Amino acid sequence: MALSKMKTVITVFGASIILLMGIVAYFFFGDNVANNNQPLVVKIGKESKMEALKSQILNKTVLHNNVSFRFVAWFMGLEDASIQTGRYEFPPSTNNFKLVRYILKGRQTPIKLTFNNVRTFEELSGELGRQLLLDSTELLQYFLSEQTLQEIGLNKNQVLSLFIPNTYDLYWTISVKDLKEKMIAEHDKFWKKEGRIAKADSLTLSKAEIYTLASIVEKETNFLAERRRLAGVYLNRLSSGMKLQADPTVVFALGQFDLKRVLFEHLRYDNPYNTYMYEGLPPGPICMPSIHAIDAVLNAESHDYLFFCAKIGYAGEHVFTKTLKEHATVANAYREWLNKEGIK
Repeated sequence: MALSKMKTVITVFGASIILLMGIVAYFFFGDNVANNNQPLVVKIGKESKMEALKSQILNKTVLHNNVSFRFVAWFMGLEDASIQTGRYEFPPSTNNFKLVRYILKGRQTPIKLTFNNVRTFEELSGELGRQLLLDSTELLQYFLSEQTLQEIGLNKNQVLSLFIPNTYDLYWTISVKDLKEKMIAEHDKFWKKEGRIAKADSLTLSKAEIYTLASIVEKETNFLAERRRLAGVYLNRLSSGMKLQADPTVVFALGQFDLKRVLFEHLRYDNPYNTYMYEGLPPGPICMPSIHAIDAVLNAESHDYLFFCAKIGYAGEHVFTKTLKEHATVANAYREWLNKEGIK
């Protein structure tokens, strides 16, 4: 009888152990990130780490079982002092053990940092501040400091030209110094490709000047097929000593980026970026040009055109001419069309 009771106790105890092990195994290794076809993204900043963790995981319906996560977090010592600042991305069905371990070890998931189509470095700093754990004011102060400008070989007006528009893999917590080093490396890599440095040298322009001219081409036309020809016009003007007379530089100087029509009164606005008043290139880029626009300058058409004017209609194309007389005829016809259409 005693032996029978002992066997029963052992059986119950063994079953309890197996059940307990099953629960523990489920708590640690059972799928817990809700399978909604979207990854769970957790961002832990520099302050209030545990509160950030609670608000992004425990206080939202992103887990199948919050109790199991709390147990594993407690067991593995996930306390405020242990939580690593960073951005963590977990695919659907990730288990608690991996969730906690990755955060404890600081095993971040890189983000894809994308920037393009900004007008100023101030605007770019704001965009970087939205995508990274960096303050836009800190970015401005760092990149516009004399020390940084000396390191990158640019002045305050040209600093935007360090940034080649693209998508880059890096960590959300990247420091401003490491961001600078990353952008220098990507900048140099870009210019070393496809013979770009040799092409720039043949135009007797620096990389920053190519970038500036490309920014004008970018804003001058959205019709990609004519960018190389348009770039050739500006290069012809530069080589002949003629002013660039680029309307987009006037818009930039005025700061009226929604201006639809540049009038004669605008051309008299005294500003170094107004290429109707000042010879040569403006002090810096008037926007972040696309790679297409940069390559359009580097591979500009060789021709004798010195003038161009928007073609009548809404297609966005231009008419290219060689003489001022030809240009005046085309320009007058275009102005008449604008007036007829009520475009001001």
